[in-house]
Parts: sequence; C-alpha cells; structure tokens
Amino acid sequence: MSIAYQVLVQILLTLWHVLPWLVGLSLGFALLSRWSPCNEGRPWWEKRGLFTDLCYWIFSPVFTRYIRIWLTVALTVVLFGISDGQQITEFYKNGHGPLSHLPLWVQGALYVVGTDFVLYWIHRGFHRGFLWKYHAVHHASEDLEWTSAARFHPVNLVLGAGLVDVAALLSGLSPMIFVVIGPFNIITSCLVHANLNWTFGPLRYVISSPVFHRWHHAADVSGSNFAGTFALWDWMFGTFHMPTGQLPRGYGIDDKQMPEGLMPQLLYPIMQRDPAEQAA
Repeated sequence: MSIAYQVLVQILLTLWHVLPWLVGLSLGFALLSRWSPCNEGRPWWEKRGLFTDLCYWIFSPVFTRYIRIWLTVALTVVLFGISDGQQITEFYKNGHGPLSHLPLWVQGALYVVGTDFVLYWIHRGFHRGFLWKYHAVHHASEDLEWTSAARFHPVNLVLGAGLVDVAALLSGLSPMIFVVIGPFNIITSCLVHANLNWTFGPLRYVISSPVFHRWHHAADVSGSNFAGTFALWDWMFGTFHMPTGQLPRGYGIDDKQMPEGLMPQLLYPIMQRDPAEQAA
C-alpha cells in the first residue's frame, strides 16, 4: 500500500470525522455569536480566509495523527527497546507503568492540567525569536473566528500539541483518555477563538474565555494571555490581560507579506531568509 494511498485514506477519514463537528460547531457559533458577539460585523461564514481555515481543518488532524504515531514509535524503540509493531500496540493499549493504574478520570485530569501548564510555556516560547515566524501563521487571521482554531504551522503542531501528547503516552497515561479529551480540546479551542463577549465573570482568572483569548490575538496588545484552558497560569506568571469593560477590536500581525492559502502559509516561514523580528 503506497504512502500516497494511505494519506488519501487518512484525508477521507478525517473528512468523515471532522464534517459532523464542523456542521455542529458552525450552527452553534452562528447562533451564539449573533446573540452575544464580541465584535460586530460580518458573520463567520463571510470571514476573510475562511477557505484557508477549512483547509487547515483537514491538514492539521491528518498531520498531527501521523506525527504522533511516528514520534511515539521512534521513541518507544529508543526508550523501551520495543520494535515489534504488535508489541508496541499492546504496550500502549491500556497505558503502562504506575500512572496506568490510576482511575481514568484522574489520568484525564492529570493530562488536562499538566499539558496545559507545559503548553503555556511552549506558547510563550513561540512568541519569541525564530519560532515566532511559525506561530505567526496562527495569528495572521484579521477576522478571528472559531474556524481559526485549526490554523497552525506543522512546526507549531510538532513542538506543541504533538509533543505533549507523545510525552503523555510515554509517561504511561492510557490512550483511552483521549476518547473524552479529544472532543474537549476541539470544543474549548473553538470556543476561545469564537466571536463571543463571554468573560466567565468571577472565573475569568481561572478559565480561559473567548474575550481572554481574543486579547491574546489583539493587534495592539502583546505578551499576554498564553494559556489555552486555564487562565490561572497567566495570572500566576504575570501575563494576564483582560481590562474590565473593554473588548479587543483589531487582529492580525504586522507582517503584511504573509500570504493567504494553506500551502503558501506552510512554505512562507521556511522560505524567509531573515528571522522574524522578536515578538513580545
């Protein structure tokens, strides 16, 4: 079976699994953003760059799936000395080591809290030095909407979600937790990117809200709100920014040369001769 055929199969499977999510999320956020929008203007289906976002919704799950498998297998061979495919499957089937004996809800909680803490620092790292040019792809949307949640460069995916998920599997956590964690991550990621004026009131310093994350994408604000799920990390480490009674307005990046389209955006950071200016 050729690699091209396998990739085509994965794309079709991704479409099969992603399409119901896109339909449900599109209807849900269409109603919610009409009821309580953060920024008045065009609806999400008239968003600039919508087709690019939809391409990322196919590309990112397929790429992330393959990179997780390849990294996990490679590191399993190196760290545990297991090279047989069937043995690797059995090794990870229900997790391994002490962590695998914990109740699944405890494992899930450890994953959510632990990976969010690590991703907070990884996210901060992507806003500095040479990594910024890869993360800038995610910030390029001038119309920030829930569809923007999947717009990530492969380098960002490998050193972000891919890295922490592989580390979770290597630590012994059961892959069964992803049955619940997977949908949770999709919904929360789309929620914080949605055009909603929700601040979560008294929980604003604990849980990341749409307004909280939209301040992170605001063009005139930098160096704030890096947490994906728990705003608590930003409050603890001095990067929290959500002024009372104010809402962010403009989004995007300073680099006006950033192209539109999936492939142009994947190639653009790689083709840049000079590193991007340091982002705060």
